[in-house]
Amino acid sequence: MPGSFVHIQCDEGIPMRRPLSIMRADASDGWIEVLFKIVGPGLRALANANIGDALSIIGPIGNGFTLHEDKPSPLLIGGGVGIPPMIFLVEHMLANRVACEPLVLMGSEIEFPFDLTQSSISTHWLSPGISTSIELLERWGICTRLASLAGFRGCYNGYVTDLARKYLDNLSSIERSKVEIFSCGPTPMLLAVASLAVEYDLPCQVSLEEFMACAVGGCAGCTVEVLTDEGPAMKRVCVDGPVFEARSVFGPSLKGQSIHTDPYV
Repeated sequence: MPGSFVHIQCDEGIPMRRPLSIMRADASDGWIEVLFKIVGPGLRALANANIGDALSIIGPIGNGFTLHEDKPSPLLIGGGVGIPPMIFLVEHMLANRVACEPLVLMGSEIEFPFDLTQSSISTHWLSPGISTSIELLERWGICTRLASLAGFRGCYNGYVTDLARKYLDNLSSIERSKVEIFSCGPTPMLLAVASLAVEYDLPCQVSLEEFMACAVGGCAGCTVEVLTDEGPAMKRVCVDGPVFEARSVFGPSLKGQSIHTDPYV
């Protein structure tokens, strides 16, 4: 399900596995697709794997995103290596004929690792020059816009949360009441997204990124503090998450303030 991840042994000589989000999956054909950034020896070893190599993989792991019928205008916000779950969520919506019209906003400070295209889907709340989209999502008929501070052609010059703000400001109160935010990316970006959700009084689900050892709930190395009905509790990102309600994770840090940090690093 969108939000699930796998724990991959990158190389026989590297005992620690790496958690990677699932970007696409086809159960009938028996394949999954992951996208990752080369950081450190583990993922570099994985990048050097050849077609036909056998990899030890545990998964799927974790609780994914939950769609709600009363929120037919989902806003998907992905940053950096948090982009893959957003693509999986869109594909899940299409495959299950979910009655909704998603808007996908992606942010990156390195070149987007996808084929890009100029979108033919209108966004009247943006200037015509901001029209670059991910070709796969454009082919699926999904409105997508990209944000970056790197000056990429056709991308919004700023944070992806600023791009989301422009969209939300353009909606009427009735239109905004149909929006729910889904997001994945580095913690600073998720904190900014959670702040945005509080500002506009929108429900928001976030998929957390944490270092983890076992990824099956045994070591408790990926725990985060989460607000529950019974009070604060320590939850494991691997099996209790990785998807949580944003306010339950970031509530104490928000207090209605707008947060600006580099969300993609």
